[in-house]
Amino acid sequence: MATPLTADRLVAALRAEGVTVREVPGWRDHNRNHKGAWGPVHGVLIHHTVTGPGTDVVGLIYNGHSALPGPLATGCITKDGVVHLTANGRANHAGGGDGAVLNAVITESYSDRPPAPREHDGSAGAVDGNARFYGWECENKGDGKDPWPEPQLTAMVRATAAICRAHGWSAKSAIGHLEWSDWKVDPRGFTMASFRAAVAERLEQEPGWSPGEEDDMPTANEVAEAVLKLDGVIVVPGAPKTNPTWTLSSVQTEILKRIDMVRATEAAQTAAITKLASLIGSGVDTAQVVAAVQKAIADAVVKVNVEVSDATKGA
Repeated sequence: MATPLTADRLVAALRAEGVTVREVPGWRDHNRNHKGAWGPVHGVLIHHTVTGPGTDVVGLIYNGHSALPGPLATGCITKDGVVHLTANGRANHAGGGDGAVLNAVITESYSDRPPAPREHDGSAGAVDGNARFYGWECENKGDGKDPWPEPQLTAMVRATAAICRAHGWSAKSAIGHLEWSDWKVDPRGFTMASFRAAVAERLEQEPGWSPGEEDDMPTANEVAEAVLKLDGVIVVPGAPKTNPTWTLSSVQTEILKRIDMVRATEAAQTAAITKLASLIGSGVDTAQVVAAVQKAIADAVVKVNVEVSDATKGA
């Protein structure tokens, strides 16, 4: 059993999920609670509005019409991807539906889709969905041809995931109206199985995640390559330039070997400079001293390179 989110918690959850929220004036006190229970809540119901261009669709969902008073949903998601909040509480959106479907949603026990509904509003075995579901009315003609723009679909997924995350539900707590009532066909133009898959993917990530964000993160191989390119800064003659395996362990081993090479080179330089100082003190010719220093450094580097090469082959 889940207690419905307060208005503040709903807004916070939506915004944390990256939803563009518009609070329709008066929505926080707008509901049908005087007509029946609101809660415990168990899921989110997805609808299409059956409206076209020129309709004040947000006003319609807020106010309702002559045959059905508003609010008609928790919110209206327009084609531009804005979630317009229209109700805080019970709304006239779900009507009666199948108790077996409700149980499958509560237990989240179904596979790709809940059991086929066999009840509808007014049928003998129908249960009250308005008390049990949040509802998103999504702007669309509902003819199966009217497109669902990417910003709108993304907002629908985000808004649904926000509620599921806030309650600790999985994507199986989101169903379409057609999965609730055997009289209904909405939403048309996409499958609820694909919609739930998108919600599930989002719930596996942190709130506000967007697909493709992880592509900006470097891979382990890219990090390794970047580190090994330090050859251009730490110049060690004869240092190996490739790592054929590119495993993290081999990269670490090779980096440590290169550090040892640099340290050995520095040690050789220090010894050579020390030797230089003593030779200059005894009046040896400068050219002879330079040649001796160069040979000492070269001999040390060659020795280190041979050792590293042999160690790399055995790694």
